[in-house]
Amino acid sequence: QVQLVESGGGLVQAGGSLRLSCAASGSTYSINAMGWYRQAPGKQRELVAEISRGGRTNYADSVKGRFAISGDNAKNTVSLQMNSLKPEHTAVYFCNVYVRTTYYSSAGCYWGQGTQVTVSS
Repeated sequence: QVQLVESGGGLVQAGGSLRLSCAASGSTYSINAMGWYRQAPGKQRELVAEISRGGRTNYADSVKGRFAISGDNAKNTVSLQMNSLKPEHTAVYFCNVYVRTTYYSSAGCYWGQGTQVTVSS
């Protein structure tokens, strides 16, 4: 019903930057919010940042001032600019969308396949 395609992950040295992008397609009648989560080996998936349709943002404390999320409602896309990366930012980053697929449906969450971000020291 809803497809999320992520791009932009990769290998970067500590102090470097990466930009992740995600595009939602399919049954995206009304997107309420989009965001990024990450999961490091042996850890639970955690919120990195999210943005509502109205532009309200929410960040994990650990990335405030370092990462910036942005969205394009017309294109159903969300991006995450990650600056001053550290090895502890190494994880699989997942795009997430909270969306109503039809006029009659309630909102539900959908996930991308994940993109690996590796920060070397």
